[in-house]
Amino acid sequence: MGVTDVLIVGAGPTGLVLACDLARRGAAVRIVDRSPVSPRTSRAKGPNARSLEILDDLGVAEEVLAAGAAPLPMLKYRDRLPVAETDPWADSAPSPDAPYDRGRLIAQWRLEEILRDRLAGYGVRVELGREVTGLAEGPGGRHVDVTFAEGRTERARYVVGCDGAHSSVRKLLGIGFEGTTAEDQAMVCGDVDLADGALDRTRWHQWFDEDGAVMLCPIPGTRTGWWFQAGPERDGRGRPLAPTADGFRRLLARHTALPGPALTRAELLSTYRVNVRMADRFRAGRVFLAGDAAHVHAVAGGLGMNTGIQDAFNLGWKLGLVLAGHAGPELLDTYEEERLPVAARTLDLTSERLRATLEAIRRPGGGLDAAITPDTTGLGVGYRWSSLARGHAEDPKAADGSTATPDTPDAKVRTARDGERPAPQAGDRAPDAPCVDAVTGARTRLHRVFAGPRTTVLGFGPGSAAVLREVAAAFGDAGVRTCRVYAAHEDRATSAPGEAVVDDEGHAAAAYGRGAPDGTGTGTSTVVIVRPDHHLGLSAPAADARSVHAYLHRLHGAARSAERFSGIGGRRR
Repeated sequence: MGVTDVLIVGAGPTGLVLACDLARRGAAVRIVDRSPVSPRTSRAKGPNARSLEILDDLGVAEEVLAAGAAPLPMLKYRDRLPVAETDPWADSAPSPDAPYDRGRLIAQWRLEEILRDRLAGYGVRVELGREVTGLAEGPGGRHVDVTFAEGRTERARYVVGCDGAHSSVRKLLGIGFEGTTAEDQAMVCGDVDLADGALDRTRWHQWFDEDGAVMLCPIPGTRTGWWFQAGPERDGRGRPLAPTADGFRRLLARHTALPGPALTRAELLSTYRVNVRMADRFRAGRVFLAGDAAHVHAVAGGLGMNTGIQDAFNLGWKLGLVLAGHAGPELLDTYEEERLPVAARTLDLTSERLRATLEAIRRPGGGLDAAITPDTTGLGVGYRWSSLARGHAEDPKAADGSTATPDTPDAKVRTARDGERPAPQAGDRAPDAPCVDAVTGARTRLHRVFAGPRTTVLGFGPGSAAVLREVAAAFGDAGVRTCRVYAAHEDRATSAPGEAVVDDEGHAAAAYGRGAPDGTGTGTSTVVIVRPDHHLGLSAPAADARSVHAYLHRLHGAARSAERFSGIGGRRR
């Protein structure tokens, strides 16, 4: 029986992002979905700013931007009359360290098409109509035997359940999914067509009345398509009725100035109820959970699909390094260590945003903009509490972890030297910065340097050159790249291996709290390790080469092949 490296169950955005990330690493990956056809769903309205950075790394951001549209101003109505207009992004603008300051509107089915096409470029296609019905530990605990509905059993080294809130994988593992369902908080949803010219397609229209609501947002890439969301019709006992096209027409006529027949088509109809649930754990032996299979929460803030995409990006590089033999299987423990607290925080955040939105729409002029805060961009998510967030040898979070003290997900950013912007800490998202390729003179960005499935070691100041040479020699064949970041005035005679960029406008130094080199060859010379998922692993003085080597050895050291697990439901022993 052949063995697949990773079998992904569920071909939504979470599963597809994970599959693309693993496929580009050369892993033998397969992705299956129980649906007989690729679903055409528009439930999620698009990637947020952090997910756009991930899609950029995967090489599909330009296509997503072209297929989608910028977030729209929101036009709010009361008693069928417009009463307020709000643009939640009016005061937002791209910055050197975050070129994506807002998300993108795009139908989920279109995003999935783009990701499937990218995956097909690696020779991997979604296997449709394949339902997983059994999971069992293989001989020696080195694989998972996966049984499908047709009776066939196949083998994988790892399995990842990305199969949604009703996850078969989670249920087969017996993992709890505790939380609450608010039966009284229901919404009917669907994709509809409105008569051409019925509404201004440059606005997201929102009617909030005391007895109900209708929301219509234009679907990018269509001429007459709209996302329809509304409070449901109810029967005589106050129970929500199932959504129908005629019901949508009645809701349209009741709350808007449009006649019911203006709605010419309605499909993908569904009822949404507020579920706030999280899996007890995200890993059972060689099986992982990601996306809605691991956590579901209120729709406010649009973080459902985005949190799943970010789960996948966190897990992909760790699986890749373990499969390549560069890291031991204990690295995989850090997936749950990092992502479970983020999921818990997301449940709290979205519940609070839902509360704020329900409060806002009670007043004329209130709308869905109440759900949007800087937290919903995803750019502030980090892992300072993680065992992978290490300081150098003089830091309380030493490279050997002996005196490390975990931070919480809400830990404050410490400041750099007086008068400078806050310096990112280990675990934080690595800032972007515009710069110039030192060889070609072409404009580029640090995130372009980071792109692709490798760890990046940045060197600031002339004293970093020796460390970069050592890193290239020791880890260059194991997926580590080096990049020297020169200041605009700096002498480039001191060469270093790998890539090199010129921080011609000082944005990189400012973003990383480095300041200007002091000309002594040491001083502010610094080495920064950026994980493959764009989070800082370590920032250390160039003189502390020991901490740099210790950190890289953990991720890219010698192969450790003895992977033994106590069973599908157990932990590594």
